Amino acid sequence: MNRLILIVEDNERNRKLVRTVLEYRGFEVAECSDGESAIALARSRRPALVLMDIELPKLDGISALKRLRADPQTASIPVVAVTASVTREQRARISSADFNGYVAKPIDVEAFAATIEGLVGEGDASK
Repeated sequence: MNRLILIVEDNERNRKLVRTVLEYRGFEVAECSDGESAIALARSRRPALVLMDIELPKLDGISALKRLRADPQTASIPVVAVTASVTREQRARISSADFNGYVAKPIDVEAFAATIEGLVGEGDASK
């Protein structure tokens, strides 16, 4: 079973928190800090799931998602938006963008882990 999750987050503290939670749950992690790198990593590594921040340098998360969906190699990879953007307009924009889910920042660690495990499969039961 593919246990690789790609974290796309430009804030190192947020990336570290997500990485720590996922690794504790038995997932393998790849990381990058911008949308362009996310597309390249998704193509080369074929993760089971992408956790995509929306506000990113070079290419924002929604634009990166559109490019992932347009590429047959990456179109079927689930992508979850992870963002602090909570305005009604931004939520509508995110929900209409074809993400497979949404996680608000700051993340609730237990709820976040349960969401990820539900999308990818159960984590290491010994944890």
